[in-house]
Amino acid sequence: MYKANKKHLQPALISTVQDLPEKYRQRLDQSWAGEFYREFFCRINESAFACLYVDHPSRPNIPVNVLVALDALKDGFGWSDEELYDNFLFDVQVRYALGYHNFQEGEFEIRTLYNFRRRLSEYNLAHGINLLNQAFEDITDQQLITFRVKTDQQRMDSTQLVSNILDSSRLQLAAELLQRIHGLLSKEDQARYASLMAPYLKDTVNQFVYRVKGKDQVQEHLLKIGPILSQLISELEPGYAQHPFFGVVERFFSENFRAETQPVQPKNSKELSSGCLQSLDDLEATYRQKGNRFFKGYVANVVETCNPQNELQLITKVQVAPNNVDDPTLMIEALPNLSERTELKQLFTDGGYASPEADPLLRKQQIEQIPFFTDTHYRRIIPVIQCLLIRGKAPTFR
Repeated sequence: MYKANKKHLQPALISTVQDLPEKYRQRLDQSWAGEFYREFFCRINESAFACLYVDHPSRPNIPVNVLVALDALKDGFGWSDEELYDNFLFDVQVRYALGYHNFQEGEFEIRTLYNFRRRLSEYNLAHGINLLNQAFEDITDQQLITFRVKTDQQRMDSTQLVSNILDSSRLQLAAELLQRIHGLLSKEDQARYASLMAPYLKDTVNQFVYRVKGKDQVQEHLLKIGPILSQLISELEPGYAQHPFFGVVERFFSENFRAETQPVQPKNSKELSSGCLQSLDDLEATYRQKGNRFFKGYVANVVETCNPQNELQLITKVQVAPNNVDDPTLMIEALPNLSERTELKQLFTDGGYASPEADPLLRKQQIEQIPFFTDTHYRRIIPVIQCLLIRGKAPTFR
């Protein structure tokens, strides 16, 4: 059952914080903990998360603002979950930032935080609504008003986020897939397919790949694994189709093999898309080449106020997407929300955001896009300029 957390608004007269000397209490309140409590914690709209809880009488929830704030602190300090929980239990600044003035109050088990994250994820999948993202935007909107931050000028840029996954080859993924399939089978089915899967079960994946010599042997194994996967998918579907991992098996097979040929053939590497499976644990990570660098993971697109009259600048929007999503697409997705929430008039971006598809939306929202060029862009342009000069066609700039 959802219940709002208002207890922090009336701190106890006798508490751990009150037992501190006056100068220490002042130092605590003026530290990051006091600032976080006032400008972040107190601005969290808990009622937006009520949809995650049942609406009939039951045990009240652990305060939503505490759980949301803890995840913000975890990311801000780069803590592990263990470090997060230890700091919550024993660090007076962390507890003060969450509105707790006593060490005896606010106790909960770490699994409560895990369950909260699971609810958020399930709600997002079911309704397409990221409640955390909405909460952070709401907090930012309040801060924009409080600090009188001008939002007419903003800048947008993206960066690559590398997923915390092994840089696995296609053969490694295939071998690991077979080992995981074996692990989810019943004992009867394990015995049934023992000889078929034996070559890929006797060693760890790394040990198996370590013994493979050259591209020819890689191709030989892929030629063997394709028919094995095809047979397993066909024969195991009646009993295992509802298992979450069965969909991963089907996806890997369809992305890496041509089922229409007999025998099943592995696809050429040039046929693989950037969105094909990069890991059996991170199903949304994608592949991208940017210049001469290669990335597996995601892209983060960030928008920040940049009016020079502002005493401070605030991040107004953050987007995260698979890294094969290009910059113009992210900008097009962000513009309606930014236009609704802020008074955006000029958007500064690098040249990669320029797109004919974005121009109609920019005109509709009455936003001027001002592209600037990075060193990378200039390095690409210089050979073109040199070619024009050789041909006697000097370019003009304004």
